[in-house]
Amino acid sequence: MRDGLNPTRLVLPHDDASVGRWSRTLDYVLDRFPADAARLHEKVAAGEVVDGRGRPVDARTPYEPRGFVFLYRDLVPEPDVPFEIRVLHRDRDLLVVDKPHFLATIPRGAHVERSVLVRLRRDLDLPELSPAHRLDRVTAGVLLLTVRPQVRGAYQELFARREVRKTYEAIAPYDPALDLPTTVRSRIVKHRGIMRAEEVAGEPNAESRVGLAEVDPGRGLARYRLEPHSGKTHQLRLHMSGLGVPILHDNFYPDPYDVAPDDYTRPLQLVSRSLELTDPFSGRLRRFTTDRVLDSWGGRDAPVGSAPAVAAPAEADTVRGPATTDATGPAAGRP
Repeated sequence: MRDGLNPTRLVLPHDDASVGRWSRTLDYVLDRFPADAARLHEKVAAGEVVDGRGRPVDARTPYEPRGFVFLYRDLVPEPDVPFEIRVLHRDRDLLVVDKPHFLATIPRGAHVERSVLVRLRRDLDLPELSPAHRLDRVTAGVLLLTVRPQVRGAYQELFARREVRKTYEAIAPYDPALDLPTTVRSRIVKHRGIMRAEEVAGEPNAESRVGLAEVDPGRGLARYRLEPHSGKTHQLRLHMSGLGVPILHDNFYPDPYDVAPDDYTRPLQLVSRSLELTDPFSGRLRRFTTDRVLDSWGGRDAPVGSAPAVAAPAEADTVRGPATTDATGPAAGRP
């Protein structure tokens, strides 16, 4: 690992069309990244490109189908995302944070260094940190990460088996004709390389419970409580749009429009409010929440400067009734 980032891993193709096409591993790597040929030769000369056994790859390394190649690619400058990551809870196994809008959960595409995972690995010196689930880049709120590899699978499985109760809040137009609460079911598909998901005919694979939390009749807005019972991409955004009350500042649904990559003035009015789960090790019911107030409801999601996250002291769970509640902690990056 280097500066909070894992190396890029390449799997050498083994299909019929690939076998025999390259005689050297280096030939494949150069074909994969033709624009970086000169820099790749420098990395090979410096011993920075290795195979699956950690051996340096050089001009003599033969091509081995199904083999692995690891290398660190040079990072390109990324726009700063001037929002803090608030640490809500930290213990030996878990780190729970309030992810700001516009910050990706994991390194991906154009968002590598400007991601929650990389920033926290660096700032908190937690090289094994890994998310147990993900939030969209434009969604804010509670995000749970595991600190140790030994517990990672157990918490990830809770999300995979849909055993975590997730509650969101959204600001959207108020429609008094909507009969709420209601359950929305539909079939959602998203094709690789296409930014938007879509609802199609067929067996439903996505379900959301939509309720009304508060109304501001003067502005024609409402605060909605959303409970997804599945985890399809853009599920809540699609379901709210389908009800005729698209989430405020949603530039994808119902009609897409362009937003500059560094325009942080109109964050999507959607927040992951809480996560509730039965701990796979202690058996206790745990609930993690954020007190973030969306800016369209009297809050302020505004740039405050890029401050590094700081470690929150390990805290004992606060018991409130039958559930274990991990309350919002100090803001990361603040004195």
